[in-house]
Amino acid sequence: MSILANVKSVLSGDTLVLTSPNNPAAERTLSLAYVSAPRLSKDGDEPYAFQSRDFLRNLVVGKQVKFSVSYTIPSSGREYGTALLQDGTQLPEAIVKGGWVKVREDAGRKEESEDVLAKIDNLRALETQAKDESAGLHAGTGGVIEVQNDLGGPDFLKEWKGKTVDGIVERIISGDRLLIRLLLTEKKHWQVMTLVAGVRTPSTERVNQSNGQTQPAEEYGNEARAFVEQRLLQRQIQVKIVGASPQGQLVGAIIHPRGNIAEFLLKEGLARCNDFHSTLLGADMAALRAAEKEAQAARRRLHKAFVSKATNSKEQEATVAKIIGADTIIVRSKAGDEKRISISSVRGPRTGEASEAPFRDEAKEFLRKKLIGKHVRVQVDGTKPASDDFEAREVATITQNGKNIGLQLVQEGYATVIRHRKDDTDRASNYDELLAAQETAKEEKKGIWSGKPPKTRQFVDVSESVQKAKIQLSTLARQRKVPGIVDFCKSGSRFTILVPREGAKLTLVLAGIRAPRSGRTPQEKGEPFGQEALDLANKRCNQRDCEIDVHDIDKVGGFIGDLYVGRESFAKVLVEEGLASVHKYSAEKAGNAPELLAAQDRAKGARKGLWQDWDPSQDVEEEGQAAAGEAAADVSTTIEKKPEDYRDVIITNIDSNGRIKVQEIGRGTDALESLMDQFRQFHLNPTNSAGLKDAPKAGDYVAAQFTEDGEWYRARIRSNDRTAKVAEVVYIDYGNSESQPWSKLRPLSQAQFTVQKLKPQAIDTQLSFAQLPASPDYLRDAINYLYDLTEGKRLVACFDFIDNKEGLSYVTLYEQRPQGAGAESINRKIVLDGHALVARKLKAWERSKVFEPVFKNLREAEGQAKDGRRGIWEYGDITED
Repeated sequence: MSILANVKSVLSGDTLVLTSPNNPAAERTLSLAYVSAPRLSKDGDEPYAFQSRDFLRNLVVGKQVKFSVSYTIPSSGREYGTALLQDGTQLPEAIVKGGWVKVREDAGRKEESEDVLAKIDNLRALETQAKDESAGLHAGTGGVIEVQNDLGGPDFLKEWKGKTVDGIVERIISGDRLLIRLLLTEKKHWQVMTLVAGVRTPSTERVNQSNGQTQPAEEYGNEARAFVEQRLLQRQIQVKIVGASPQGQLVGAIIHPRGNIAEFLLKEGLARCNDFHSTLLGADMAALRAAEKEAQAARRRLHKAFVSKATNSKEQEATVAKIIGADTIIVRSKAGDEKRISISSVRGPRTGEASEAPFRDEAKEFLRKKLIGKHVRVQVDGTKPASDDFEAREVATITQNGKNIGLQLVQEGYATVIRHRKDDTDRASNYDELLAAQETAKEEKKGIWSGKPPKTRQFVDVSESVQKAKIQLSTLARQRKVPGIVDFCKSGSRFTILVPREGAKLTLVLAGIRAPRSGRTPQEKGEPFGQEALDLANKRCNQRDCEIDVHDIDKVGGFIGDLYVGRESFAKVLVEEGLASVHKYSAEKAGNAPELLAAQDRAKGARKGLWQDWDPSQDVEEEGQAAAGEAAADVSTTIEKKPEDYRDVIITNIDSNGRIKVQEIGRGTDALESLMDQFRQFHLNPTNSAGLKDAPKAGDYVAAQFTEDGEWYRARIRSNDRTAKVAEVVYIDYGNSESQPWSKLRPLSQAQFTVQKLKPQAIDTQLSFAQLPASPDYLRDAINYLYDLTEGKRLVACFDFIDNKEGLSYVTLYEQRPQGAGAESINRKIVLDGHALVARKLKAWERSKVFEPVFKNLREAEGQAKDGRRGIWEYGDITED
């Protein structure tokens, strides 16, 4: 009796696995009667075993046959028979004729049927013909193919990654896991477990080896396996080798004549995209994403409960108002509404990760430079729900001038790509591109992948104390339009500014205006229009690059000056919007009175802000009251006669900011020499070795042991680190400073050593009319130049102006007392040799007519330095911009 069946697979050259056309799960194994084929084995195939099986596989797999059972072995139940293909091909005749099986020697010994004996005789005749033709396994020696059951190490991928090779699917473990025989060479095959690249299917039913229990299949797991089995089992396919999994399993794209099996699985809803394979597949991942979206839209199988994102797919235009971190920003719409946005699928450096945390500030600064105040396009990809630590917020793809910001962060190594859950669709549309960029950043060792922390830039708070502010003022006051960053807006007219080239953080108070005070908390009520002024400051200035002009400091260490954002004075903007009033005297002192007063007049005329109830008649009386005092102040800083206050001095120290400490030679130095002899003897006596009883305070006078020579000197506390118990001390008779532990400090309470007995001998001075370079390298050269020119020499200093408020003297230095107007000064030499430039921003006393010849002489020297490309002028005129 003939039975109709489908050939599922071929075990060897003489054995078929058959399935029922009506019930594919019903399987039956049929061995071809009267013949035997070489066997395949894990321990090594017999000669020609693969070729024999492959001949039969090509002949029958996937086709329909009619078979009949000739006999059954009672002990094993194994069935033997014959089969007929639809094209008339008979088995085992065809395979005997091909020479790929042998007719059993015992075939027909106990057989009595004439038909069967005739069939066997025909098989023997076909075998004889094959032997005569040396066909198949009758060819003689050879036919052995080595089979390796693992990849064998990294050399395999080095040779074969990126190549497409032929293979045969030997077994289907699950929809995404196949045992494939790779036909790499004629003499050697690799039979390895292979993961289908780009997809993950549900798991199939399997037995837990640890306890023997059967673990049920996930939904659609068995269906996915059957889908692949029906199409690929024992089919010859192509494998594009793309890499290996962390467990060492081969990952490859499985291509059969109709296409990539991964795409078919995805379209049928039997698999999801595997993000971990995205970087291996590169551009090929796009087709798989599209196939998955098709299944989601149709809600097939795994996606039957899929709900499309209810987000506004239309791109929105906005302005970046604030950078929260490397992956989170606040944007402002055209209507003025602000909202918090997380950049889709990326995460900035995390505080808890040792390799990432050092890059947090650098990554945030990278994003600030790219985005703050810029117009961007926002494509919302989804939302992040509220949690214990975070409020709900949107995730979006941000582009600026057509460039994807998330991608740039990842490319520079300033962000990592989030590994989304398989059902998380709130992700960037270019997710695969992000993953590829991350792999490139790793290879190039960029940012957090570099393996070494970045150079952290420390900013010293120079507004922490008035003393620190005074020291920094001398540097900043000489410079015009110092570049900075607005770090924080404290009020409409008070800001925290970072000055990178000085390594300084300072509080800047806008000169010439007064803005109303805002409340310090949302609950506290401020002055009228105080909040509006702060809001405008945040909108226009916060986190922006800026320039500052510093004029002075206030009583608490704040710096008074002008703030320019986008080359526009923000003080003028505030006044023009009616959110600040002009303080006329301060504005005239700062030199910006005309601009501010004109802006205030415009605000008054438009009745803006503070001036909504303005009465023009009020101004007449106020202007008259202020005039007299203001005029007097300017006169007091004007010098009518050229100074002739010459003193013999010696330089004892030059600070890192260029300030010069000098001692006046004469009675002061004689008295200091006598005092130091007594001071030294006093501290050599062990009975005077008691340290400080209490923690020192800034401004206290102490005795400090200088590190270099171990001697004791009079000093003053500049600042304190109470945690480390270390103080920064200034040696008041020499001007140098250093950090000393409290254990090396003693009280300076002895009457014979106090500053009342002998005032501090180090005089704080600065070169008149000359401005040292702002660049740290050139400033260092200038200081070294001064040391070479003056060290150990007795000099003459002309004290041109003494600023008692600042405790600073402006001097012109000479090697000897000048005789006549043409004497060469050290001030001129340092300008002539290109280590300083003529001061650009002049103080009131420097603008006195009496100094005009001095400035003319210095500018001639500066011109010669420029022409000779000396010092700071080596690359050209640094003042041209």
